[in-house]
This record gives sequence, C-alpha cells and structure tokens, in this order.
Amino acid sequence: MSRIPLAERLRPRTLDEFSGIDQLDQSLVRQIRSGAGRIPSLILWGPPGSGKTTLAKILGGCYECEFVELSAVLAGVKDVREVVERAKTLARPTLLFVDEIHRFNKGQQDAFLPHVESGAIALVGATTENPSFYLTSALLSRCRVVVLGPLGGGALRGISLRGERDLGIELDDEGRMLLEQASGGDGRRLLNLLESLSAAAGGAAREPMPGAQVREFLAQAGISAYDRDGEAHYNLSSALIKSLRGSDADAALYYAFRMLEGGEDPRFLIRRLVIFATEDVGNADPRALQLAVSTLHAFELVGLPEGRIAISQCVTYLATAPKSNRSYVALNKALDAVRRAPNAEVPLHLRNPETGLMKGMGYGKGYVYPHDQPHGFAPGVQYMPKGVPGQPFYEPSERGNEKTIKERLAWLRDLGRNGS
Repeated sequence: MSRIPLAERLRPRTLDEFSGIDQLDQSLVRQIRSGAGRIPSLILWGPPGSGKTTLAKILGGCYECEFVELSAVLAGVKDVREVVERAKTLARPTLLFVDEIHRFNKGQQDAFLPHVESGAIALVGATTENPSFYLTSALLSRCRVVVLGPLGGGALRGISLRGERDLGIELDDEGRMLLEQASGGDGRRLLNLLESLSAAAGGAAREPMPGAQVREFLAQAGISAYDRDGEAHYNLSSALIKSLRGSDADAALYYAFRMLEGGEDPRFLIRRLVIFATEDVGNADPRALQLAVSTLHAFELVGLPEGRIAISQCVTYLATAPKSNRSYVALNKALDAVRRAPNAEVPLHLRNPETGLMKGMGYGKGYVYPHDQPHGFAPGVQYMPKGVPGQPFYEPSERGNEKTIKERLAWLRDLGRNGS
C-alpha cells in the first residue's frame, strides 16, 4: 500500500480534473489554461478542502515559472525576501504560493507590495478567512480574489468514486451519501474519511459496503467540520440569532446543536441566548431573560450532556416567545440623547438636600412622593432635565406582555396630562 495519503495521490494535476472548475470565472479559467502572458496574482478564499492549494499548483503547472510554496504559519518577511532575491536572478517568472496568508500581519503583508507591483513575483495566497477582514486593502488592490465554495454533491460524488476505485472498495448509495454529508463539502476530508473507512473495514472488498456500516464508522469517528474560531463560527451564530428572531424553533435548534456538536463552548452559546432574550424578546415576555439566565445556572450545575436539555428548552422558548426590540431601541435613543445633552441639569426638586446650604438653594423643594398619591403616581411632575432631545425613548409594541405595558404607559401619560 502506498504511504502517500489518498488525498495527495488523487490531487488533480490539471484544470480538467479540478472539481471546482464550474464555480470559477471562466475568463480566468481560459487565461490560466492558455499559460500565456503575465501570471495573475490571486487570493484564493474558501473553506478547507475546496481546492485552494490544488488550484495554486495547477496554476504553477500551466505557466513556465518557478513555483515556490510557503506557509504563513512558519515563514516570515525574511523568507519572502529570499524568494524575491532569487526570483531576480531567474530568467523565468516566479510564482509564490503562500498558504494561510491571513496569518501574516499588516507589516508582513506590506512586504509583498513592491515585488508584486514590479512583477518580480506573482503572488497566490490561500485563506479560509474573509480577505476583507484579514488582508490589507493595499494587498487586495494588487490581487484578484477568487472565491471557492464548499464542493457540491456532484463534485463530491466524483471524488468519492475515484477514491473508491483507488482503494478497491465500493460503497452503496446510502453509504456514499452519508460520507459526502459528513465531509461538509471538503474534498480532502471526504478522501481522508474514505481512507480511514477502508482501513477500518480491512481494505478491498468484493461487495458494496452497506450504509449501516458507514453510519457506524462515522458515529465512532465523531469528526466535526465546525471551526469554532473561523468564519463558520460567525455564520452559524448569525443564523442561530436570525432563526430565533424569525420564530423558527426547528432551525434555531439545528444551528445551536450544530455548533455544540462541533465543539463550541456551551457558555458562548448561552450568552448569546441571554443577549437575545433582552434584545429581541424584551418586555414582550420578561420571563425569557429569567429562563436564559437560569439556563446558564443549570448548565453550570449539571454540565454536559444533560445541560443540552436546558439549552434546548431555552432555544425553543425564545424562538416561540413574542418579540419586541423596543427596550433595545429605547436604549439607543437614550444614549443618543445623553451624547447630545451630556450636561443637562437635574431638576432641583429631584435633588436630595443633604446640607442646609443645599436646602436653602432649593434642593428637593416641591418633590412629590408618589406613594402618597392616588394610584401611586404624581401627575405633573417633571423628571427629565429640560432640553433633552428625542423623547419619548420607550414606545412599547402591541406584542405579548408589552401590550399591557403600552396600555398602562398611555394611561399614566394621560393621567399626567390631566392631573387626575
């Protein structure tokens, strides 16, 4: 058996073999295929196993060039300078491929600029992170960003069949589908799983491997495609919150437990639920915040796996609760008023007369104690400093408990105007 991993053995060598070619700009494909003219400088952005390294190597093979590969995890500015100095001595152009280029800081990225600009090197960088967040605008202006998405079902099926032929095994349709789903659109991951499955099954087999056997293998492997520090973290967090806001309990549960199964810290997830309870449910159902905070306490008491039950209860409650963001809107209005009138004077009747001097200056004079008044409310009292803009801040919705609050607030305001 070859010591070279299956994924490397089956790495495409030409554009025709490249599984993600359909999602590329075909004008770029024609340019690369021709191998003519100046080598394009590219930033290849996509998830693991989408073909970034493979495409870079195919690009190097299409042009008559010196192909140099660096990893931003291990290399630094010194290594880049050495590549550039050597490139200046060569008759043919140099293509520098930098894997995980997002790991270079701003200063390291700036080191590429004059050499890409002068044509001393063509730069191809690979990143799993959003280039607009991690790469400098100066570097992006000199490179073309090529987006490679997760591989689709057709591409994964072709990769799986090639892998099966190489290993001398065959999966039935269910087993193949299960393996493709477990890969998460990652071609390398698919081949690694297939290779591990073959080894666990004892190598080549005459009969198609049943789906039940593949399912058992995947359950025992317990491998997850979730990256708790990468873009998937932010995408899934966003999808969870938007599903809760859209009152889709099923989608919210899916995203929540996809994150947890992928290794996300449950406390991060629960903190997001607490924030959601205040920001998006608010006074429409004040019990939402109580439950979200209780979920955190419950999780600390019981941990995993039982803590998942409390999380599930909280997710389903928040998703189906009436929604109101009016407290959050009121917060922003109040903050805006504070910034526009940061020094508005507190009315004298609201100040405590701590000393005789303060009492003589009118502190506390005319203050009406609400508990001594009918309805526990003192009509006509001005609490807000004069000149504060943007009122009213809080305007309740007609949803859930906030409808009752709105009715009471309207009654209080009317009482305040009429004085009885």
